[in-house]
Amino acid sequence: MKQNSKTNAKLPLCIHDDRNGLNYILHGDYYLPNIEVESRNPLGKYGRARLRYLQDHRSNIYTQLLLSGKLYDDLNETEAEARRLLETTIPVMAKAAGITETLKAIDPMKWVGMMNSIKDQVEEIIWDELICA
Repeated sequence: MKQNSKTNAKLPLCIHDDRNGLNYILHGDYYLPNIEVESRNPLGKYGRARLRYLQDHRSNIYTQLLLSGKLYDDLNETEAEARRLLETTIPVMAKAAGITETLKAIDPMKWVGMMNSIKDQVEEIIWDELICA
């Protein structure tokens, strides 16, 4: 909608189009849509892994979530649940394996190895139950 600059002073700065529900702002000689991108929390490791998995292996679910506007809700929910599982499951498994602060003081390399093993096991659970679900 190009307008002559002489008539520009007579044009309203903002208009609303009832057909599409958008507001437009006058910039120079043109009305441009006033669109704002929603601010979202950046995805963490597990949310990004779920996104890649959906795109690569479950394109129909990915498309359905994307078109319904629920994709980032699903990804953020996956991220939060994965973090919760890590925080709750690792200490329980460490206690069951006999990993203590005493072991950490006596043999730190063994302690690190055992803790890394437990973290890998929990991440495998996260992968199977959350990311690929």
